[in-house]
Amino acid sequence: MSDMTLSAPARRALVLRHPSVLVFLVVLALFTLGVTLLSEGMGVGVISTSFVKTLGKTLCFCLVALAMDLVWGYCGILSLGHMAFFGLGGYAIGMWLMYERTRQIVAESLTAAELPPTAQEISDGIASQIFGVVGASEFPPIWSFAQFLPLQLAAVVVVPGLLALVFGWLAFRSRVTGVYLSILTQAMTLALSLYLFQNDSGLRGNNGLSGLQNLPGLDHVPQATVSLWFFWASALALGAGYLFCAWLVSGKFSSVVRAIRDDEARVRFLGYPVEAFKLVVFTLTAVIAGIAGALYYPQAGIINPAEVAPIASIYLAVWVAIGGRGRLYGAVIGAGFVSLLSTWFTGGQAPDLVLGPLRIQWVDWWTVLLGLSFVAVTLFAPKGIGGLVDLIGHIKSPDRHGAALGPDAGALREKEADE
Repeated sequence: MSDMTLSAPARRALVLRHPSVLVFLVVLALFTLGVTLLSEGMGVGVISTSFVKTLGKTLCFCLVALAMDLVWGYCGILSLGHMAFFGLGGYAIGMWLMYERTRQIVAESLTAAELPPTAQEISDGIASQIFGVVGASEFPPIWSFAQFLPLQLAAVVVVPGLLALVFGWLAFRSRVTGVYLSILTQAMTLALSLYLFQNDSGLRGNNGLSGLQNLPGLDHVPQATVSLWFFWASALALGAGYLFCAWLVSGKFSSVVRAIRDDEARVRFLGYPVEAFKLVVFTLTAVIAGIAGALYYPQAGIINPAEVAPIASIYLAVWVAIGGRGRLYGAVIGAGFVSLLSTWFTGGQAPDLVLGPLRIQWVDWWTVLLGLSFVAVTLFAPKGIGGLVDLIGHIKSPDRHGAALGPDAGALREKEADE
């Protein structure tokens, strides 16, 4: 009887304690429905196919921003390598997309031959077509399972997760923290990027993987429809990711993680396995980033090593900071807002600013503006855009008094500890 009595409140706890979760899911559903009805694929055609792809990619950025907020805003680990996991997820699904697309092209070209092509001839043709650009004609070992979709989908999760698990275990067991850990994650990302730039990496070097927007066997389906499919998948992934992250940060696990953020030494003194908690968060967020990348790059159509360069992870941290770290909705708002604004400025849609003899072209000045915005938010509005949401929604922070027990702005205070 007691189990049944406790189960109902437990099921309601997430929504009751965090009504923003329900609000977010409703807003996301309405947004998805609105874009669908206004799209060229299934609506009145107000929103172009290219912009639907832009919105779908933005939702993927919002998903990886959730992962970044979980590892940085809640656990206190400033990772400058999560876009590497994002890129690995894209490479994993991109290998299957490029292989299958090329196989269809090669098989169709060989059907005109007098004799039916053998499986080996088709395989050799695919390899030459894909790797001829880097002077190779054979499949590298990492392409051994490229033709198997289930295995490549598993790789979307396993490869980023395994890399994060190994890297995190080595770093956390050595008790590397703070800026030194950030430098290590950046070094990991740089090393991966430099490796992928090599032609003998097995992933076509600087050329990357292209033609990912073409779904094998669905040539008859217009891109307007395909773009909507990916948009729906991105929205579904974002909704599921938000729900999972909200559940994760609403229980006892979250209390320990935030305590690690505020005062790691004190938590270790209390007997908690700090390294294990950090490793779980780091690995889970890497998996989320890999899933986001697997949805992003088929909409982008191409992936190359520049996508996993350290600057991409720095941009991700800026998005979360501008949105307001430590707030899941802040991370989503920051990523969505800055990503769309970046598209507007760098796409040449923003009019040039003329100040007498000086003419500012936003395509060249966007990164400067983004950097200044990051500095301004850090100094004058540490809650970011999420702070405005708190103000509008009358979400009040707890009344805190006394000296902070940890370095973070959300750390427990002495008076609260006494109470």
